[in-house]
Amino acid sequence: MKELKVKYFTNDIDHLACVPGSDWVDLRAAEEIVLKTGDYCLIPLGVAIALPEGYEAHVVPRSSTFKNYGILQTNSMGVVDGSYRGDNDQWRWPVYATRDVTIPKNSRICQFRIVENQPPLLFTVVEHLEDADRGGFGSTGK
Repeated sequence: MKELKVKYFTNDIDHLACVPGSDWVDLRAAEEIVLKTGDYCLIPLGVAIALPEGYEAHVVPRSSTFKNYGILQTNSMGVVDGSYRGDNDQWRWPVYATRDVTIPKNSRICQFRIVENQPPLLFTVVEHLEDADRGGFGSTGK
């Protein structure tokens, strides 16, 4: 089991917890957020986390976030580097509002999982690849 040291920036949000049957951990809005259509915001998530050595965190929306709040994550998927682990390195979630919305404090809005860092890679230039072609981009499912 990996240990993650967590600093909370507020006592007004539920603490992080692993839910049986899920590989993802919910993150919460650390304050009430009021957005108008077209607004951009870095929503504070109320935590700083010291990830284990050799790991990074991937942050994505929860499946119900757009339906409930009409917000989109602006960078598709967030990556929290393992070196982002200082006392003031609060996690934030960049969003764009597609409608006027109020997100209550402590709302579960996104989720994360930790992933082992990619190993070092060596790129070798070749004239041909040995595997069979699949038909090009977008060719499956026809």
